[in-house]
Amino acid sequence: MSGEVDNVPRTYSGALMAVLAVALVAALAGLIWCAVLGNRLTAQQSELAEAKQQNSQLQARLRETDARLEVATDELKTSLGLTQKQLDARAQEIAAREQRVEADAQKLENAQKKTAQQVTAVSSAVTDVKTDVGGVKTDVAKTQSDLAAAVSQLTSMKGDLSSHASLIARNRDELEILKHRGDRNYYEFTLVKGEKKPVGTVSLELRKADSKKSKFTLLVYSDDKQYEKRDRNVNEPLQFYSGKDPLLFEIVVNSIGGKNSTITGYLSAPKSAPAPAPAPASSGQ
Repeated sequence: MSGEVDNVPRTYSGALMAVLAVALVAALAGLIWCAVLGNRLTAQQSELAEAKQQNSQLQARLRETDARLEVATDELKTSLGLTQKQLDARAQEIAAREQRVEADAQKLENAQKKTAQQVTAVSSAVTDVKTDVGGVKTDVAKTQSDLAAAVSQLTSMKGDLSSHASLIARNRDELEILKHRGDRNYYEFTLVKGEKKPVGTVSLELRKADSKKSKFTLLVYSDDKQYEKRDRNVNEPLQFYSGKDPLLFEIVVNSIGGKNSTITGYLSAPKSAPAPAPAPASSGQ
């Protein structure tokens, strides 16, 4: 019995030693960890102090820069002789100028668009005109062809002075054809017997007419001279020379009327002949 009692304290003593050993290890580990944390804290505090110092330096530099900028601004104002109000006015003026530039740019763009539209319209109009011109050319060619055909149907007769045959018009329609040829000037007339009448650059006077025989007698006054065309036939070319440089004129009588008291016809003059003097203005009485 005494042997069992002696073994109990020894067992408790071993367990206590084990507990103490674990506690000692834990304490040592805690001390080591505290030391590590202390070192880290010291390093961070050092970094924080250094950051604060750098921040202070940056703030000082910023205050110095602000001061320099303010001095530079004041010096600029002084050198320009401008107040803050004037600077604001200048800024507003520049802004307004930029707005005007933008507005002008917009106007230019609109004008360019409008011009482009007008160019398109003009191009279309030019195309239409080209089409019309083509039609006109065709019409002109046809007219020329018709005129040539009509001219070929006119009567060609020799005059009473020249052996050269000339085309004559026997009525108003044929006279219009001769006018369209454009190689001579034509002056239509109607003469009453016994009346001297200016026609072109000369004067004509009917002396007598016979519708049954289609004959008449005509006096021509030109260059202070008088020519008598006696017993001539209707539609016969009557020729005479007139002018400083004598040019050949022709008279053609197409009809006799008014109980042998009138004749109707035309005077043909060269293009180079002088133009007739204008008729005197009416006196209004």
